[in-house]
Amino acid sequence: MEVAYLLNNKYRVHEVAKDFGKNSKEITDILTKYATAPKNHMQPLSEKELSLIFECLTQKNQVESIESIYADVYREPKAAPAKAQAEQPKAQHTQQAPKGNSKPNRDNAPKAQVEQPKAQPAQQQPQQNRPTTRVPEKKVVDTRKGGQVNLEKYDERLENLAAGKTKQMQAGKQKFQGRNQRKGGFQGGNKRRQEEQEKMRRLQLEIAKKTPLTVKIPDEIGVGELASRMKKTGAEVVKTLMKNGVMASLSDIIDFDTAAIIAEELGCKVEKEIIVTIEERLIDTAEDKEEDLLPRAPVVVVMGHVDHGKTSLLDYIRNAHVAAGEAGGITQHIGAYQVEVQGKLITFLDTPGHEAFTAMRARGAMITDVAILVVAADDGIMPQTIESINHAKAANIPIIVAINKMDKPEANPERIKEQLTKYELVPEEWGGETIICPISAKTGEGIDNLLEMVNLTAEMQELKANPNRSAHGAVIEARLDKGRGPVATLLVQNGTLHQGDVIIAGTAVGRVRAMTNAKGEKLKEAGPSVPVEIIGMGEVPGAGDDFHAVADERMARELVEQRKHEQKMASSAPVGKVSLEDLFSQIKQGEMKDLNIIVKADVQGSAEAVKASLEKLSNDEVRVRVIHCAVGAISESDVMLATTSNAIIVGFNVRPDNNAKDTAARNKVDMRMYRVIYDCINEIETAMKGMLAPKFKEVELGQAEVRNVFRITGVGMVAGCYVTGGKMQRGANMRLLRDNVVIYDGAIASLQRFKDSVKEVAAGYECGITFEKFQDIKEGDVIEAFLMEQIEV
Repeated sequence: MEVAYLLNNKYRVHEVAKDFGKNSKEITDILTKYATAPKNHMQPLSEKELSLIFECLTQKNQVESIESIYADVYREPKAAPAKAQAEQPKAQHTQQAPKGNSKPNRDNAPKAQVEQPKAQPAQQQPQQNRPTTRVPEKKVVDTRKGGQVNLEKYDERLENLAAGKTKQMQAGKQKFQGRNQRKGGFQGGNKRRQEEQEKMRRLQLEIAKKTPLTVKIPDEIGVGELASRMKKTGAEVVKTLMKNGVMASLSDIIDFDTAAIIAEELGCKVEKEIIVTIEERLIDTAEDKEEDLLPRAPVVVVMGHVDHGKTSLLDYIRNAHVAAGEAGGITQHIGAYQVEVQGKLITFLDTPGHEAFTAMRARGAMITDVAILVVAADDGIMPQTIESINHAKAANIPIIVAINKMDKPEANPERIKEQLTKYELVPEEWGGETIICPISAKTGEGIDNLLEMVNLTAEMQELKANPNRSAHGAVIEARLDKGRGPVATLLVQNGTLHQGDVIIAGTAVGRVRAMTNAKGEKLKEAGPSVPVEIIGMGEVPGAGDDFHAVADERMARELVEQRKHEQKMASSAPVGKVSLEDLFSQIKQGEMKDLNIIVKADVQGSAEAVKASLEKLSNDEVRVRVIHCAVGAISESDVMLATTSNAIIVGFNVRPDNNAKDTAARNKVDMRMYRVIYDCINEIETAMKGMLAPKFKEVELGQAEVRNVFRITGVGMVAGCYVTGGKMQRGANMRLLRDNVVIYDGAIASLQRFKDSVKEVAAGYECGITFEKFQDIKEGDVIEAFLMEQIEV
């Protein structure tokens, strides 16, 4: 009952001192030494502090003999003295009263209750003798009636109660429920168990502190994430970073080396975390062994100017190298096919237009090995021929020139060869490296020689692939068929594609349900350099996308979702294309070694002059390269070439068409228009030196409609206007439009609202406006107000 009293009521410092016969200072000294110093003698003590006081006083006040403990308790009959003596040493360790204290203390009372049943042996007969005590007037009544009592059963029950109470104490519960728990819940054995458990916890904490924590750190990690992994506070990590001269907040990203230094300083063991992406797990990108590689067929693309005979050449090759029974009515199902020449296969891509070729190269699909440039012998080098040459050079693939229409009497191949030398295509017979084959797609003259040259060029390149692995290649073209769904033409570049394989191409994933070749025959598998048409994709893939055959369809769909998300993020992010504004900074950072320029002019003479002048601007740090020089308006193909080659477009007396404008804005291509050659040269030269003059952009303020015109003496014509959108601002630049034609371009001289001069008038209000040095104002005119803002480089 006293234990319950101690826990349910506040036990203060002076009460403990009074019960032990000590003064409050001694109790305060014990608490100061082993715990925290109490504020005053009225402070209530916790259970842990009471345990410390009891333990300290018990150790300092040892008993002289064991008899003093049992002086006031029940004595056993003399029939079983041996058992009592055997049990007494156990009680001595758990019950020790303060020395010289005749009155039993509050801490000894529960201990006596716990150990008393253990000290008494099982009795063979009922107790008859009264116990002898030093207090004669105290009456001890034995409530046990006649009969044998199994005390071991009660010992076991007592242990269970003690264990249960220990769990309650660990959970922080200090309520006692039930009379039996109040009597036997907190006994001396309980206290010992708590002390042992506390010692074990401290020991485990010490071991954990001595064992360094292993932290896995990736290439980049946030400061907050690093603190979390090291089980440290963010303030500690930031403080350590500052000591090392790194000023970073919790949201900042630091590299692996910095994070490793900080982690080691804070006592952690560092391991490099290697993050394996879904793409790395899914797609096999291992290099092939030399012994696994086998020769493959070359992939050839035919390019050239319109009406120079590209289609005729392709038709002749296709019809001359197929089975005789099919020669009459061949339907080409897909945009690629294979022919056999002298026992060797050649794959032709039916993508003769240079625009498709540029689009494929822009997506990084270098799927062609050889380019055949078709030039008409009677026509010579034309603009589209020059573009084709530039595209093939940018793709870094060998060019074989086929001079077509040799059957015509006006054919002049020598003139063609001379024109080709201007574009660094020197014929072999003139000491160059370019193979030139005179052919006639109409009569078939020289076509066998052309195909033989293609085979020879392919042999020189030693084209090889490994057919014994999962397939990967490129999407040549794709479309949505009304009956079959998404249909894709694939060119296998390495490995073998089987029917039933799961393939992933860009952001499309699916299973190959059926494969057909150029003749419409169904295939079960397709090896390297074999073009096939497949169905079974979930959506239409993009032309030029890489495709891979994979094993796990679920993971492939995860990768597709991830790619779609990355595309969405990339589309909203700014594109870092080269422009004249940031040209000098890129040169300074070592990023720009070549400045690629596309020149378009109104006449050939101007174009050549500009090209020569710009190439003279090259210096030690940067080389100016005019990758394309032609006559005519800036077209979409010019913008596509600039996008893939990271070039600037310079226009002389020419303007871009609408498609080119849209494509340039979408791809962030810098286009510069000039009317004087010196302006062009000076601007690019100053851009290379970092001295480009500031550029201004027009910021639209608002529009107003002229509702009435007033003539005021001394002022002139005043336009009574209604602001339809935005706002009118005094001092702003303005344009006066009449039938969408600019009549006047100047500035707003004054802005009146009623009789007051105002700085600006918002939309929905009327105002009076006068212009500087302009009086020709009519009703219905539209005023556009704008400001010119400098663009910060």
